[in-house]
Amino acid sequence: MTIALDVYDVKLLTALQENAALTNAELGDVIRLSASQVSRRRQKLEEAGIIRRYRAALDPEALGLNVTAYVGVTLGAHSKENAGKFRDMVKAMPEVQEAHTLTGDVDYMLKIVVPDLKALSRIINDDLLPQEAVHHVRSSIAMETLKDDNLLPLARR
Repeated sequence: MTIALDVYDVKLLTALQENAALTNAELGDVIRLSASQVSRRRQKLEEAGIIRRYRAALDPEALGLNVTAYVGVTLGAHSKENAGKFRDMVKAMPEVQEAHTLTGDVDYMLKIVVPDLKALSRIINDDLLPQEAVHHVRSSIAMETLKDDNLLPLARR
C-alpha cells in the first residue's frame, strides 16, 4: 500500500529513524504537532507498512561480535527449488544480518556478523558450501565500519 507523505510525515519518520524510543509528545515537540496528531499519523504509517517495526540499535563489538563479513554466493543450479532452499536456510541463520539477490557474477550477497574468524569459517564450510545448489562462495572481511546507520534518505525524496 502506497500513501502520499506530507512534510509532517517525513519529519515524523526522520525523527523516528534517529530515535524510535521518542514518545508521541516528544515527537510532537520535534515536528511541531500535538501528541494526538502524532499518534494518528504514526498509526497511519504503521498500518500502511511504512513503519515495519521498532528496534534498538546494538553495538556488535560491545557484544563480542567482532567480525563483519560480506559473503558472495553463486549458485550452480538455478532451479526454483534450489533457490528456495537456499533462501530458507539463509533466513533461518541469525548471523546473517542482510541477504540480497544481485545481478552480475554473484547471485546473493550476505552480511554476516560473528564473534571471530573461526565462527565465520564454520558458517562458510559447514552451512553454505555443503548446500547442493552452492557453486562458489567468496568472502570479504570488513576492516573498519565507516557508516552504519541504516537511515533512509527521506529529505531527498
